[in-house]
Amino acid sequence: MSKESIEVYKEFETDIIPPSWKDRIWDKKDFKEWYESTVKDKKAKEEWWEKRANEIFWFKKWNKVLDDSNPPFYRWFVGGETNLAYLATDWQIAQGRKNKLALIWEGEPWDEALQQPKEVRKFTYYDIHRISNVISYALKEKLKVKKGEILTFYLPMIPELPFYMLAAQRLGAKHSIVYSGFSADALATRAIDGGARIIVTADGFYRRGRIISLKPIVDEAVKICAQNGLKIEKVIVIKRTGQDIPWNNETDVWHHEFIKDVPQNVHILVEKCGSEDFSYILYTSGTTAAPKGAQHSIGGYAVALYTTMKLIFDVREDDIYWCTADIGWVTGHSYIVYGPLMAGLTSIMYEGAPDCPGPDRWWNIIQRYGVTIFYTTPTAIRMLMKFPEELVRKYDLSTVRICHSVGEPINPEAFKWYYKNIGREDIVASSTWWMTETGQMLTGHFPGLGKIFPLKPGTNGYPIPGVTMEVLDDDGNPCKPGVRGYLAITSPWPGMLMTLYKSPQRYIDVYWSRFKGKMYFYTGDFAIKDQDGYIWVLGRADDVLKVAGHRIGTAEIESAMIKHPAVAESACVGKEDPVKGQTPFIFTVLKQGYSPSQELANELKMHLRNTIGPLVASDTTIAFVDSVPKTRSGKIMRRLLKAIIAGATLGDVSTLEDGVAVEEAKKAYESVKAALERK
Repeated sequence: MSKESIEVYKEFETDIIPPSWKDRIWDKKDFKEWYESTVKDKKAKEEWWEKRANEIFWFKKWNKVLDDSNPPFYRWFVGGETNLAYLATDWQIAQGRKNKLALIWEGEPWDEALQQPKEVRKFTYYDIHRISNVISYALKEKLKVKKGEILTFYLPMIPELPFYMLAAQRLGAKHSIVYSGFSADALATRAIDGGARIIVTADGFYRRGRIISLKPIVDEAVKICAQNGLKIEKVIVIKRTGQDIPWNNETDVWHHEFIKDVPQNVHILVEKCGSEDFSYILYTSGTTAAPKGAQHSIGGYAVALYTTMKLIFDVREDDIYWCTADIGWVTGHSYIVYGPLMAGLTSIMYEGAPDCPGPDRWWNIIQRYGVTIFYTTPTAIRMLMKFPEELVRKYDLSTVRICHSVGEPINPEAFKWYYKNIGREDIVASSTWWMTETGQMLTGHFPGLGKIFPLKPGTNGYPIPGVTMEVLDDDGNPCKPGVRGYLAITSPWPGMLMTLYKSPQRYIDVYWSRFKGKMYFYTGDFAIKDQDGYIWVLGRADDVLKVAGHRIGTAEIESAMIKHPAVAESACVGKEDPVKGQTPFIFTVLKQGYSPSQELANELKMHLRNTIGPLVASDTTIAFVDSVPKTRSGKIMRRLLKAIIAGATLGDVSTLEDGVAVEEAKKAYESVKAALERK
């Protein structure tokens, strides 16, 4: 890791926010000593998590906080009974939040004449409780859904997705959500693995002003399932766009028809689920590999989410919270649906793209609803950075008091941009780290502790209390401060996946066998721990170039690139080289006001030489593009970029943010290639 990559521009003592959690452990004067005990001492860890568990509702309390008798199959709050749907709705009503606004949903279509969204739907906690009960009743009585059954949801960002999630949890059923950008093959593979007989989908959704169809994809997936011995008995379709769609009278039913004869006051007794039962499966791999179904618990997962909502977001009763992720990913599961509802928050849920109808849509939303907590991705921030800052400044964002990012490493420049433009240099902000498998945030900055742990731009902060993480070398030994190694979690945590669905040996092989003789969870990320104990995640261990025998992280190169005033975003992948092994190939998005040219490319290479060194700059290829291919949740699809420069088959491109980006990248590569050949 180059010194440049972890440069501390300024340390921010973000103590402007008093703790809102009445029983905050950091009220203690000896906080640092206490914190160290929770990350080193097993008893202190369990005491911390047990105290947090006592803050949520249980039908039956546990008889053991942690069963670690069969590692790595750890089980939390063994013997306890609760239910995620009950915690999200019934428990909130019992606490006096019956008529509190729980969810504000905004569709993408925009009314230019009125300068406002065409569709806004609002739901109180009682509304969500009532609607999810109606769906539960219909699932139970009409389709005979029972405890333990797995339902497949292939839905966009519409309110019915969380409603169906809660309806399934109420019955003790499980869900397997497939991101609405995935292909028919991907959907079928996941449905087959889970043995689903019911798929819930929509006719389509809006994306950048276009209608994206879903039903034809589901129909194709149903055929693939049948060819592989799985009969999909029922496809429930939610009418979102009203477009014409193919229909099969034997299997298909409209959602509104499915529930229309159910009494609106129906109440389904919630299923008392064991803490160590599992709540859902979420698959982590793409369509080019066998999916890995991360299987999450109920009790430990609930405690983890409730705790981190308070610990990292400092939630208050009057907060307006907005996580910009897609529910199809784990961030949406944990921090759009279950976490915010369990914390009793009012949340924003937005259907569409951040730049529709213009690149100020997000800032418009924050101003209109008075958002106080904002959770987004570094990629989205970098994408919006390329537009003039005036587009941000013309809106009143003064309500925002906490702004965190998630999903990938954040470079210091992107951090400084959002800290300045969104937060007015007067907020708590950090880049949290976690993943599908962890289920919960594991690092971050803790509001109210700026004098103890000053915020450093670009870092992922400290592990949360009760969690032990280390940066290790190949032999599993801790690296010295500032030395890059593998990020590992060295003790169990409540939100962790229980196993890989139907693949316990693969669970052991993939996550727990990297460091021989040590039961450590291998995250697959490179990281550095600095001299103060802060963790800096550098990106996936396989996102590393080996240039002439030297290993260089793509995150380091991208971070250096974005420090140039002309660069809004960059994505670096390795191009095979017969002499050096690999050389950097950088897809580069420029800010407005800059034009692609060979002169600028040469200037950027010199910039890389000055910030990282000649090893990176000498044989680097820079291709200017208007955008880089990403998933709709904002992650750069490096697999596609690698395929483009290798001339390989692109495979499934259905999860791209914008299909034009791939063609643009191809053209850029071909243009550079032709120029090189002419030379």
